[in-house]
Amino acid sequence: MKLLKTYLHGYEKESILAPLFKLLEAFFDLLVPLVIAQIIDVGLKERNLPKIWGQIGILLLLAILGLAAAISAQYFAAKASVGFATKLRQATFDHIQGLSYTALDNTSQSTLITRLTSDINRVQDGLNLALRLLLRSPFVVFGSMIMAFTINVKAALIFVVAIPVLSLVVFGIMLVSIPLFKKVQFKLDRITQATTENLTGVRVIRAFRKEQAEVADFDQKNQDLTNLNLFVGRLSAAMNPLTYALINIATIVLIYQGAIQVNLGSMQQGQVVALYNYMAQMIIELIKLASLIITINQAIACGQRVDKVLAIPAQAAVTDYGTATKLADSSVEFDQVSFTYDQAGAPSLSNVSLTAKPGQTIGIIGGTGSGKSTLINLIPRFYDASQGQVKVGGRPVQDYAPGALVKAIGVVPQKAQLFAGSIRDNLQLGRAKASDDELWEALSVAQAKDVVAAKPGQLDFKLEQGGRNLSGGQKQRLTIARALVTHPQILLLDDSASALDFATDANLRQAIHNLSGNLTTFIVSQRAASIMQADQILVLSDGQVAGLGSHEQLLATCPVYQEIFYSQFPEKRKPVQG
Repeated sequence: MKLLKTYLHGYEKESILAPLFKLLEAFFDLLVPLVIAQIIDVGLKERNLPKIWGQIGILLLLAILGLAAAISAQYFAAKASVGFATKLRQATFDHIQGLSYTALDNTSQSTLITRLTSDINRVQDGLNLALRLLLRSPFVVFGSMIMAFTINVKAALIFVVAIPVLSLVVFGIMLVSIPLFKKVQFKLDRITQATTENLTGVRVIRAFRKEQAEVADFDQKNQDLTNLNLFVGRLSAAMNPLTYALINIATIVLIYQGAIQVNLGSMQQGQVVALYNYMAQMIIELIKLASLIITINQAIACGQRVDKVLAIPAQAAVTDYGTATKLADSSVEFDQVSFTYDQAGAPSLSNVSLTAKPGQTIGIIGGTGSGKSTLINLIPRFYDASQGQVKVGGRPVQDYAPGALVKAIGVVPQKAQLFAGSIRDNLQLGRAKASDDELWEALSVAQAKDVVAAKPGQLDFKLEQGGRNLSGGQKQRLTIARALVTHPQILLLDDSASALDFATDANLRQAIHNLSGNLTTFIVSQRAASIMQADQILVLSDGQVAGLGSHEQLLATCPVYQEIFYSQFPEKRKPVQG
């Protein structure tokens, strides 16, 4: 695998030493039956106590050496597999951080989390076992047969017959079980999906009194999984009785053949015991090898899934960076801009033209799916326009160096996203060296000063994951404050005041308007009241410009804007003259 070649670099020594020490341990194990044969055939038969104690000493020495070899093998295998997984996980995380918005749109978050956690853990476990056992088991199986030939050729022929028969049973069951295990995983995924949907939508389910239907559906999925697990379990359980039946048959034949050889004087009792021990070692290793191959197959499948994530081109949708690092001013211009999402059937924006001068406030309004968020996402270059040109500070966005636009633009996304940690940590996300005075100033503008001041510890108040211990409006105000801390030249508010009451929303817009400097602000909103005072209002409908102008102009000339406005302010509609 390409993953092994790339991320095992630096652990070549450990990857070689681990199986070598395991082979050394196996070699010591293969010597044990010969020593026991010597104790029986020489020590006990001749009542030679010095010989017995000498052989017992050899057994102890082999045990110590085998233990040391096993520990060494485990150490090197663990070091290589853990190091490999660490490098792979870091590389995958770094790669995900570099993915474009287009790539992230096409890959679910749950998929990426699974790849970073359970999939890489399975690859690590598979590599660990492979380094320790993949060579050891075949070595012991064929080593047992070779050692049997050194004892007695006739008896060793039993091994020649037993190994293929046992292998056929073990690997036959394994080959049938592997696809069934995949089906089990698929049915388990369905149960996980059903559980997640029920837990997240429990209020909706209860509102429509669908509890019994959901329970019945879950029971059916659970029963399907149980039935398949029982079938696979019975199939897998058949491995042990079948193999032990075969090994006992082979053992009976071996003992019978050995008894004949002993009676004829061509073989000793200790040698028969040694052959029996080799037979036992062989069957144990075959069963271990079958389980190992299943684990390795699972690890390979997981590794292939991780490899698919790493194969996604980083920043595929954004190319051709320039060298400009600063904005000449805060102007923004859209010149006949069109944009189509990857794999989308129709454009999200078509021929949009707009010029925002430094210091202006631009309102953007339209129905759901009209392209409002898409439009402002082109300004910091989260996406590149499919056609036309977007200019910021008088330059095409392609002229700026990586990170230059994001540094000068404050982005407040539609979904308020906060992180576990203190309020201070969240506010300093875009500007780590911001002082407490600057944080309080941003909070004041964002109408969040009173919220933070009322919290225990104030700026040191700990937020839970996703800001669960705040209300929706409080989270939105903190995300606005986080953007203002960076002192942006351009501020993008993507429907970021939807959870605020009208008074707080008005105070917020007034406070942003009063900020010093030529801050250009884009306000995306479903509320006409939020954008009425904007210098220009862009009305979008199905990705096309339905109107552009001031509130008064649009109210007089734009039917789409009129429909939105009067639906929210029906009392403003003039009565029709009869």
